Amino acid sequence: MKFSESLRQKVEASWQASFDHPFVTGVADGSLPLECFKHYVLNDSYYLSVFAKVQALGAARAGDLYTMSRMAHHAQGTYEAEMELHRNFTVRLGITDEQKAAFQPAPSAYSYANHLIAVGYTGTLGEILAAILPCYWLYWEIGKRYVGVESPEPVYQDWINAYGGEWFGELVAEQINRLDELAEAASDEEKRRMERHFILSSDYEYSFWQMAYTLEKWPFAEKETVSK
Repeated sequence: MKFSESLRQKVEASWQASFDHPFVTGVADGSLPLECFKHYVLNDSYYLSVFAKVQALGAARAGDLYTMSRMAHHAQGTYEAEMELHRNFTVRLGITDEQKAAFQPAPSAYSYANHLIAVGYTGTLGEILAAILPCYWLYWEIGKRYVGVESPEPVYQDWINAYGGEWFGELVAEQINRLDELAEAASDEEKRRMERHFILSSDYEYSFWQMAYTLEKWPFAEKETVSK
């Protein structure tokens, strides 16, 4: 069994919970309140800015120029493709410049981002890939599940289309294959760390849906402000 296949088996419960989460199913059937999706977009834009940095850190950890160039390509793709998608959502959802300026990431988004940053600065390329791969792979599986589904909310349909497309699947498959190659050369201890990062990121993915669905905020957010 490939290393990636063993990881996928270990997170079956948390990934199934993501598939069944009312945020995800609500996007597909159009029942998700737009306010929840706005909260998701704001937090995901923050998360993706960190995700791209960690991809770039992965490029710096690469042992050859080809892998370095591919990791850098993925970081650029995050900026060009996904951030452009979010800019589109921002306009269509009526998110104002004032709202963006006042935005503070929710606890779950902040914690997930810090998990990736910690791995990015302390881990090997294999560890970095293990930490970021659930974001790629889980979204791809969600996108594939809803290929052909027509959400009554056009914004949600665009989100589904983005992650169910062939271009995105090719990026995911590339990173899965790269992880398996690195795992073959990794020590048992490094593979244990890779497994921990993958499982933790998978759990954070579930928490991200929950964060958006419940409009999660810091407990004293309305009473405390950060001076500018």
